Amino acid sequence: MSFHEIDRAQVLAEALPYIQKFTGKTVVVKYGGNAMVSQELRQAVISDIILLSLVGIRVVMVHGGGPEISQMLKKIGKESKFVDGLRYTDRETMEIVQQILCGQTNKNLAATLNRMGGRALGLCGLDGGLFQAAKLDEKYGLVGEIHTVNTAPVVDALDNGYIPVIATVAQGTDGETAYNINADTAAAKLATALEAEKLILLTDVRGLLRDPKDESTLIPALQLSSVPALVREGIISGGMIPKVDCCVESVRSGVKSAVILDGRVPHSLLVELLSDAGIGTMLTN
Repeated sequence: MSFHEIDRAQVLAEALPYIQKFTGKTVVVKYGGNAMVSQELRQAVISDIILLSLVGIRVVMVHGGGPEISQMLKKIGKESKFVDGLRYTDRETMEIVQQILCGQTNKNLAATLNRMGGRALGLCGLDGGLFQAAKLDEKYGLVGEIHTVNTAPVVDALDNGYIPVIATVAQGTDGETAYNINADTAAAKLATALEAEKLILLTDVRGLLRDPKDESTLIPALQLSSVPALVREGIISGGMIPKVDCCVESVRSGVKSAVILDGRVPHSLLVELLSDAGIGTMLTN
């Protein structure tokens, strides 16, 4: 037997206790950023999700679609506008958001999972009243804040052996409208409602870094109690603040752990869940 084969067997042996630990447990993966844009990374993420599902882990995929929405708005001659990092969503933009997220992006992802041997079911927050929301603030337009999560459609899909693929548009309860929802926030709310074992936010950075310019300064593990000090020191800043907030909220509300994971690394999901390595920043209580 070659060294390479022994190596491969060692990897599989190392995965066994993790498979045993997570089998039957729910893991919510927020999929976005570079992993969505690059074809190679997209294939790696999707094959990881299929493998995790096949070994008995109940994987729920929540996705955004920012680049595709911006692209479509550009096509119709409309400029993308952001307020505090959230897409300003007027009525015309909301129509595009719904078409792209609930239609094109969601169905393409479900189709790719099915084509590669998974069993996926595309859903959006409007289906079965999955996400119900009220307007967050007038300054963001039709951006909502989720106040109710009806997990029944997701649990039914999981119980029937499907991988639910969820687009983050919510049903408005304060008017006859749909609301655009930040995908990180939606994933955190859903993970909490499902009492998930783990929330994983796939992102375009290594994780939380002590020095943003130096990837070797990754903070691999973080207790919730350490977060306020890191915000004061400016280590958690900019776009990392809402991501960390989502992780904190979910862990405080009962999710066992939340991970900010580098979606640019091929098969980062498998490394994070089924090996001793762990490659992102994990927040625990």
